[in-house]
Amino acid sequence: MIQALKHLIDSLERLQGRARLLELVSLLKTLEVGCEDVADFLRFSDKGYTRNLIHSGPWHNLLALCWKNGQRSPIHDHIGSSCGVRVLRGTATETMFDFAPNGLIKATCSRELTAGSVCASQDSDIHQISNLQPGTLDLVTLHIYSPPLLWMGTYSLTDRTRGQEPMFVEFSDAAGI
Repeated sequence: MIQALKHLIDSLERLQGRARLLELVSLLKTLEVGCEDVADFLRFSDKGYTRNLIHSGPWHNLLALCWKNGQRSPIHDHIGSSCGVRVLRGTATETMFDFAPNGLIKATCSRELTAGSVCASQDSDIHQISNLQPGTLDLVTLHIYSPPLLWMGTYSLTDRTRGQEPMFVEFSDAAGI
């Protein structure tokens, strides 16, 4: 294991509770790691993006998410968990959502996150991550959830009801972030 990844895991192992969002952002911004450093955890699927567990502890999960071109997460939140994301390869598109006056959700903004970029969300922040790059380019992102994300709320653009999806232990061919 490379030293930078070992340092990150050591920092996560020292957590005594839920990590603050700024703490996750700081850890990911200073991280010197690339796809070659997590190559053993990179698995792609034609069915949808994959969640590949690198390390877990009582207060964190560290995952590599692999996205083929055109794949995207459901629109979701991170109720009960802080989430930090670093783009390792490619360009991710993050779209943020909020509630419209009629109770449906609406997109409020989108931004592109290139390799090395970091974003973070928690609790009721609603967003979607997509691989919308040209051609057939893949996307690889590194995610920290603290504490581990067990359930996520899901949303539809056409339905006011909120769904809930469990985060399975397998961490592959997952339906959400």
